[in-house]
Amino acid sequence: MDIPVNDLTILLVLTFPMFIFTIFPALKAGDFFEKRYNITEKQKRALVAALTFFGAFALALFLKYY
Repeated sequence: MDIPVNDLTILLVLTFPMFIFTIFPALKAGDFFEKRYNITEKQKRALVAALTFFGAFALALFLKYY
């Protein structure tokens, strides 16, 4: 699959406003994993950052291609 550079740029630009909608769910998921699986604070921060980015990217993909 060949994604043009313009589409990738638009997706990354659309990702940044989607952070507003994904920070709170990622924080809640991080709290859940911390309580349930006893992860460290460093692991929790990495998990929250990854979930926030991938969630925002998924919302941007939804907006672009749906």
